[in-house]
Formats: sequence, structure tokens, C-alpha cells
Amino acid sequence: DGTNTDRHTLTQTVSLGTDRTAVGITAGMYHTCVILDDGSVSCWGRNYYGELGEGTGGDQSEDNNQNEPTQTSSLGAGRTAIAITAGKYHTCTILDDGSVSCWGGNSYGRLGDSTTTHRYTPTPTSSLGTDRTAVAISLADYHTCAILDDGSGSCWGQNNNGRLGD
Repeated sequence: DGTNTDRHTLTQTVSLGTDRTAVGITAGMYHTCVILDDGSVSCWGRNYYGELGEGTGGDQSEDNNQNEPTQTSSLGAGRTAIAITAGKYHTCTILDDGSVSCWGGNSYGRLGDSTTTHRYTPTPTSSLGTDRTAVAISLADYHTCAILDDGSGSCWGQNNNGRLGD
């Protein structure tokens, strides 16, 4: 709502953009993101590791946080978001072509881009498999899982306690 004030009653966010409405929402540990009616994404909250996807991060001070919806960087040429989910320090979206793009903290490879480099803008994941697309996605603190179009599952990130199911 543009402030840092705790609220005990429902409080509307500030503008999502001119003539924009939300069609999807997710809340991570310290941030929130929405898919807008044009398929773009806006996020707000803590941005320590780039979890807002708007191009900044790495500054773990309150100065880097956003108190109101902020448009993410491009999801890719002509791409729009159809599903979104947030974890502790990262955010992922399924795009209109079934691919997955993630951003934020990448400890343990939880962004699925075959690195552990934090990403401050939406970054495509590595291959989901030959001719495979994502139909659902879920994030936790340090790992990510997707249901693929053939009904199989794919997970990446931290694997202690066998959480990746491999």
C-alpha cells in the first residue's frame, strides 16, 4: 500500500498500473507478486536477492525494498505469464509457451538455470526435457518443482532429506 505500516484490516494496494487488474497472485516469505491482465508481472516487498525481478538486488538493506507494485523486467520477447509462485527468496512463472522463467536467490540452483548465480531479472530455466512444458509449479525455501505436460514431475535445488524425489 506504499507504506511499511502493519495492517489489521484489508487494505488495497496502490495502483497496479493504468487500467491494469490482477488475474493471479502469490506471496513469498517477504514479497508478493501478481500477474496482470496483460500477462506482465508486478512485485513488491523485500528485494534482497532480486526476488522482485525488476533488475536490482544484492543490496540487503531496506533501501532496496519496494513498498508498492513494481513491474518486473521482460519475461522474454512476446512472452506472457500464465501462472506464478513465490518461495523464500525467489519467484517463478510459467509462460504462455509452457516454459519456466525464475528470478531471485539461486542458492543450491533453485532457479533451474544450471547455475547458482542470483538473478535480478526473469531468467529461463534450463530444459524441462525434450518437448516438455510445465503445467504447474511450486516453490519452497530452497527448491522448485514443476508438473510437466506428460504428468511427470521435475524438481531442482537443494536436495537434503530427499526433497527433489530423485
